[in-house]
Amino acid sequence: MRSTFTLACVLCALVLVGAVARGSDDKDDRKSDDSRIKQGFAISPVALTFQKKDRDLVGLGSYIVNAQAACNDCHTCPSYAPGHNPHAGGDGQINAAHYLAGGVPFGPFISPNLTPDTVTGLPDGGHTFQEFKAMIRTGHDVDDGHILQVMPWPVYRNMTDDDLRAVYAFLKAIPHAEPGACTGPGE
Repeated sequence: MRSTFTLACVLCALVLVGAVARGSDDKDDRKSDDSRIKQGFAISPVALTFQKKDRDLVGLGSYIVNAQAACNDCHTCPSYAPGHNPHAGGDGQINAAHYLAGGVPFGPFISPNLTPDTVTGLPDGGHTFQEFKAMIRTGHDVDDGHILQVMPWPVYRNMTDDDLRAVYAFLKAIPHAEPGACTGPGE
């Protein structure tokens, strides 16, 4: 189990190397991201809401979350819809019912729910963008200060502010979900 988790972390880090070295935070520079934004909308496994949201940021965030950062693997329990696990011959259809709702056990740690909470409508337990950014940059939970042991924040912290804004915008645009039941990552 530990070697599987280590391998998963290494693969996530390698996938993100290309995503973390992007340029300017200027919205006008996102024109070069048009194909990534379009693909982000095409691969989102859930319906998105856009009221008072920057559509381009949401689309780019979906691309980062779903095509580069592999957030589903650790934050959706189980990761794939029944019968669709690609490691067992399935097509990889994401488990939309529990998408990014956390609940995946990693030894003594459980992945958190990243979906918007029902009180504030903010993602990741009701965290503001500044709190979300601080957690990704430092690896410390802003609520209790503990280190995010399983989260690959040492890699994600290198993302540009614009990339983090995009991820946060996407997380705000997805529906709230509750965790499902699984015994480990990728199940």
